[in-house]
Amino acid sequence: MPSAPAVPARRGARVPAPPARRSVFAEGVERVRGSATTEPGRLRLIGALLALLVVAFGAVTAWQSSERAAAADDVLHSSQPLSSGAADIYRSLADANTAASSGFLAGGQESAATRDRYEKDIGTAAAGLVRAAANADPESPSEKTIAKLNKLLPVYKGLIERARTYNRQGYPVGGAYLRYANEKMQQEMLPAAEDLYTKENQRLDADYGDATPYPWAAIALGVLALAALAWAQNRDYRRTNRVLNHGLVAATAATTAVLLWLVVGHMIARSGLNASYDHGIRSLNVLHDARIASLKARGNENLSLVSRGAETVTVDGTTYDAYYYDFDNDIRALGERLADARRFADDDAGTRPVRVAESNMAVWKQRHSAARTEDENGNYQQALDKVIGARGATGECFDGVDISLRDAIDHEQAQFQRAATDGRDAMTGLPVGAAVLAAAGAAGAVAGLGRRLSEYR
Repeated sequence: MPSAPAVPARRGARVPAPPARRSVFAEGVERVRGSATTEPGRLRLIGALLALLVVAFGAVTAWQSSERAAAADDVLHSSQPLSSGAADIYRSLADANTAASSGFLAGGQESAATRDRYEKDIGTAAAGLVRAAANADPESPSEKTIAKLNKLLPVYKGLIERARTYNRQGYPVGGAYLRYANEKMQQEMLPAAEDLYTKENQRLDADYGDATPYPWAAIALGVLALAALAWAQNRDYRRTNRVLNHGLVAATAATTAVLLWLVVGHMIARSGLNASYDHGIRSLNVLHDARIASLKARGNENLSLVSRGAETVTVDGTTYDAYYYDFDNDIRALGERLADARRFADDDAGTRPVRVAESNMAVWKQRHSAARTEDENGNYQQALDKVIGARGATGECFDGVDISLRDAIDHEQAQFQRAATDGRDAMTGLPVGAAVLAAAGAAGAVAGLGRRLSEYR
């Protein structure tokens, strides 16, 4: 039968456009939607989602626990030692200034022990600045502070040597050089050292802040993964009437183990780190402050005899000897810090040296009052004997305070080390263990649903 002739298209008629080509993503979504209408397709989709969820839980756990473990290690081996090192720099500088003034008061009879103490303090401060410079971030405020101290230290040493030289020769200008060196120390070097100490303490607080927060993202993913696994097992039971799916049970056990390890391990780590702060860092901070206050008090006590009233200060219309006035403020600060240290100490070994320091401070105040009375009455030699004399002098009390504070600092440092080490060790192995168990859990979920898929072949 002859075919019908083609009808020519009329002029102006619309030609239908070819269908738009779908994107690869749209085609993939359509295929997934189509496969989800069958039970094998649903099982494949559930298996993929369970494996992804368990792996994500393991990855986030490994990431967050690694960050916290690294921060805890920084607390133990970096920021806390640097904070203590900065405090030691401050203490060494203040003690060197005190030793220099004590030696000056002795005149040509300066003892070898006093000279050695000064040299040792200067060497300790210089070594501490080298260590601080090695650990400071480039172009950071700490680096600039360290550079400033490195420039001031030789200037200070030069002033002290000039003061000693003129003092041995009997020239009064030696006292002026000593007061200028003390001014350099008190107004420039010690504030810079205190600024360095403050910055290192801020770094320590930041590391504590990174180490102690709960890993909420990992915990939430763990709970979600367990809920999804429970739902998958319940679904499998309702459809097959089988009580257990071995693969899903293994995945649940692995996920539960990681979640318990994460929660319990972090609770122990947090407890140890908090204990290291409450019973270590807080006590160390007030003990360092107390030691610095005692050093400043001793330095001002010595300088009051060096200046002999040449330096005065007017407060509320009343004129005082500048160094005696500063001594009173420093000894008051020492008492306050010792009271804080006794309150923070949590055992007898920590309280005992603080009480000994308080006892020495009380005697120091009595002897200082007697020495000041002699000085104000014009009995300079008697006052000098009561300050730097061989027996019954305030120097004995100062040494007793300093030794007791050093013992208390050593005790609190040991407590910090134990607690911080326990906190850090509680997270040992968690990042690797979480990754391994999560991989095993994902494999178990896939294998468990794979057994169900095999029934459809």
